[in-house]
Amino acid sequence: MTSGLRERKKLATRLALHQAALQLVAERGLDGVSVDDIAARADVSPRTFFNYFPTKDDAVVGIDASAVGQAAERFAARPAHESPVEALRAVHAQQATEMAGEPETLWPLRLRVIDEHPVLIARLHAVFGSAERALAEAIAVRTGTAVGADVYPTLLAAVSGAAMRAGLHAWLASDFTASLPALVDEAWDALAAGLPAPRR
Repeated sequence: MTSGLRERKKLATRLALHQAALQLVAERGLDGVSVDDIAARADVSPRTFFNYFPTKDDAVVGIDASAVGQAAERFAARPAHESPVEALRAVHAQQATEMAGEPETLWPLRLRVIDEHPVLIARLHAVFGSAERALAEAIAVRTGTAVGADVYPTLLAAVSGAAMRAGLHAWLASDFTASLPALVDEAWDALAAGLPAPRR
C-alpha cells in the first residue's frame, strides 16, 4: 500500500468515526452513546477507535490536531505586502468557505450537537485556544514582535478567533441559511470599523 493510499484510508476512517459520533449523539444524546456504539456505527473495532480519538467527546468534536496549525501556516504564506489584518481576513475567508462546504454538512451538525451539550464547548475552546497560540507565534514572526513581551500578536490572534466564532454563532442562529463567509467577513468589517454600536 502506498503512503498516499494509507493516509487517505486513515483520513476516511477518522471521518467515519467523527460522523458516527455526531450522528449518534444527535439521535440519542451524549450520555446515550458509548465508544462501542461509535465504533460499531463506523464499522471498526473499539481498539481502532482509540487509534484516532482518546475519548468519546473528542470524537464528537472531531477536529484533527494536525489542523490546529493550519491557519498559522496559511497566514505565514500570505503575500508580504499584506498587513497582518488583511492576511488574516484572507485566511478566514478561505477557512469559512471550506467549513461551509464540508461533506455531510459536518460543521452544522457539529455546532448543533455542541450547542445542545455544553460540556463539549470546553473541548472546542481548547482546540481554538491551541490554534490561537500557533497563530500568535506566526503573527510575531511576521511583525517582528514577541509573544508575551508584546501585546500585538496575542491580541490579534485572539481577536481573529473571536471574529470566526462570532460568524459561527450567527451561522448557527440562522439555522445555517446565511452565508458563513459573509458572516465572518461582517465580523471583520465591524472590527475594522472600531466596533461602532449597531444602529437600531
